[in-house]
Amino acid sequence: MTRPTDRLEAALASIEARGSQGRLAFTEVFTESAKREAFAADRRVASGMTKSALDGRIVSVKALFDVAGTVTHAGSARLRKLAPAARDADAVERLRAAGAIIIGKTQMTEFAFSALGTNPHDGMPANPRDPARVPGGSSSGAVVSVLEGMADVAIGSDTGGSIRIPAALSGAVGFKPTSGRVPTTGAFSLSSTLDTVGPIAKSVADCAAADQILAAETGAIPFKAAAPGNFRLIIGRGRLFTRCEDKVLEAVDRAIAICRAAGIVVEEGSLDPVLEHTDRIDKLGTFPSIEVGATLSQLGISSLDGIDPLTRARIEANKAVSAVDYVLMTRHRQAAIGAFDRLLGDNEIVIVPTTPIVAPLTSSVQEAAGFHEANGLVLRNPRVANLLDCPSVSIPIPGPGLPVGLMLLGQRHSDRRLLSAAACLESLLH
Repeated sequence: MTRPTDRLEAALASIEARGSQGRLAFTEVFTESAKREAFAADRRVASGMTKSALDGRIVSVKALFDVAGTVTHAGSARLRKLAPAARDADAVERLRAAGAIIIGKTQMTEFAFSALGTNPHDGMPANPRDPARVPGGSSSGAVVSVLEGMADVAIGSDTGGSIRIPAALSGAVGFKPTSGRVPTTGAFSLSSTLDTVGPIAKSVADCAAADQILAAETGAIPFKAAAPGNFRLIIGRGRLFTRCEDKVLEAVDRAIAICRAAGIVVEEGSLDPVLEHTDRIDKLGTFPSIEVGATLSQLGISSLDGIDPLTRARIEANKAVSAVDYVLMTRHRQAAIGAFDRLLGDNEIVIVPTTPIVAPLTSSVQEAAGFHEANGLVLRNPRVANLLDCPSVSIPIPGPGLPVGLMLLGQRHSDRRLLSAAACLESLLH
């Protein structure tokens, strides 16, 4: 195993070697504190007293997490004058306690409120597979930090796909847990209803290792891939397959054929009956647009001046939602969750494309119309898992072209079983 200090030096060298792109991936790099953490990890490795699977691994955290002594600006110019955080977010505390080396805070879209990775205040890191394309968001710097060798694991937030979308568009693994599995205390809240915290990494195993620490699971059974006969896949045909680019459908069909050939039971199905409930929510409003206003109010932000116009438009679109409609939205969500619970049997997993399109060209989303079109498309499938409060993971489907993600949705609180199934699919597809 590479020494933690050597691993850190390689990560820091990767940031430096990429120049402006390396700096765009991070809002802050904690060089000195990371070196202290790496030296301590070296000593633990030498003595055989490592704390966890992430002890001595390099971890980046999204810029919406509190890190003691730094300002939690969540990608927004309006929040730069806030007081520095007095303590680490709960997720960061758990990572440090497990021996992870926190290398820095990563770039993100403003307030985590868009899915392409754009940020007019700080700029946007390029997609690692094609610099002319967006990396996906809102955890844009997170995915770039992993794929460009700047971190082993990145911790992001996922309110409507902000972990799984960049994973899919850039070619990584991204995991969204069941709500409440990982504490969100100390993280800027886009939506108190939908926010979750999870990892992005190059492998399902690394995501599983991070999840175990973030969820504070002690004495857990060692992680391993599920056997092909231990779960069933349900293809979620219907509207989540509409408007898909041919290259996305071809990649998904190829993955399904590989799974069937390996002996996995794959059946046709649909989430459309469940989505009738989520449609009722969308006719009234969206949780993030409403709830981010409460977060900003608590932070003393009384106007939207200076906020990205694209973000501002989405917030203002739901200002007129009444209290009655908000309550109805929560009730429709509970009905959707119940319908999904009844749809899936034990060890059944729904699969759909993570996003219906590959990463758009940056030039195509410069204007508002192009931005909103692409943003809505890449959010469409992943946000379903947040509304249904189920664990979901995106794994890359290998191929010659741009990255395509396969999204798995499992029963609520089946997080570890879902990750094991994802590891099985990962081994088959690679």
